[in-house]
Amino acid sequence: MEKLVVTAAVVGGITIPTQTPYLPITPQQIADEAIASANAGAACVHIHARNPADGRPTVDLPVFKEIITRIKEHSDVVIGLSTGVGAGFGPQERIKAIPAFRPELASCNMGSSCLSARPLLKRYKDEDYKFPWEKGYIESMDDFVLKNTFTDLDIFLKTMKDCGTRPEHEVYEVGHIYNVAYYFKQGVIEPPIWLQFVTGGMGAIGCTPEDILHMKHTADRLLGAENYHWSVIGVGYPYQFTAGTLAIMMGGHVRVGLEDNILIKRKTLARSNVELVDKIVRISREFDREIATPNEVRELLKLKGKDRVNF
Repeated sequence: MEKLVVTAAVVGGITIPTQTPYLPITPQQIADEAIASANAGAACVHIHARNPADGRPTVDLPVFKEIITRIKEHSDVVIGLSTGVGAGFGPQERIKAIPAFRPELASCNMGSSCLSARPLLKRYKDEDYKFPWEKGYIESMDDFVLKNTFTDLDIFLKTMKDCGTRPEHEVYEVGHIYNVAYYFKQGVIEPPIWLQFVTGGMGAIGCTPEDILHMKHTADRLLGAENYHWSVIGVGYPYQFTAGTLAIMMGGHVRVGLEDNILIKRKTLARSNVELVDKIVRISREFDREIATPNEVRELLKLKGKDRVNF
């Protein structure tokens, strides 16, 4: 099997500070979590930005730059930028960091999704929220579409290609794999294709073995197994680790981190992204599967190298 590529998604755009006091918010906190995750075995880090004053998701370029510059100065890890960002941002806002910084890797959601975090509204009372924006933000997701039309995808994919940025194709359901196949057949997407199966979130495909196998078989049929590599996101606990273990066994790869799951075990908060990385690395080693280094990932995915980014 290929060595396991571990991606750490250290903050995300949906997890709110009320859920966990361990969510990094400031640029230094986010960067330090990414660096520590890399030291623990993550070859890639998936980066969102937050308003340092209150933790709200932001697309502010100086905030992004402070985060990624600090990471690059202290680590060889592959830095991937999110173009998902969070609820309430349009495609033009979501893509602007890519031409600004020209990263090695960037997420590219391959179809529109209606995502929700409504279970959080039942979990917390008004007085529980740490910041005033949080409840309204969670409520707004019920009427928000993560818009990725074919017009949007044309722009996103062309921008990434022009910048030498490898897309990480995030697929939330099987139809999104068909969209990847369409662009692959058109020659817009070139191998090796990097797929991220997003499973278990409300509004996405489920996180059962049957769901993950269905996505894998569909990708094999449409893309050809020789043309792509895949990783899995299991949203929430225990899915981050059950889906991750299945991927380890099947030859896929794994994303962990506080963006997708805040628990290290049942009813126990992870105190850092490092705890989540440590756990998946430990599981992988129990199966005698080695962990990939950043430079091995650069070779696997044919990335341009950290010396050719714009930060």
